[in-house]
Amino acid sequence: MSVWIAIGVTAVGCYAVKLLGLLVPAGALERPLVRRLAALLPVALLAALTAQQTFADGQDLLLDARAAGVAAAAVALLLRAPFLLVVAAAVVVTAGVRAMGG
Repeated sequence: MSVWIAIGVTAVGCYAVKLLGLLVPAGALERPLVRRLAALLPVALLAALTAQQTFADGQDLLLDARAAGVAAAAVALLLRAPFLLVVAAAVVVTAGVRAMGG
């Protein structure tokens, strides 16, 4: 029963957040600081998610094949490679490191 309570609370919370977003006056969203933060927030969240998924295992710091894949992707990005090539480089390096490590 507690699972359904959690689902209900989550649904109500999501609706409330959506409603709060609609109630914000348009003038507040046109301020330069708000526009800049709105542009930078998705990048920061994606970077944090990538770091957490790559370097963490529960409460422990972990360096494994995923870190090598992210490093390969970073090098490909620095070389201005197309996005698909960046993803392919990360996949190949991660698979290679996992294959060599067992």
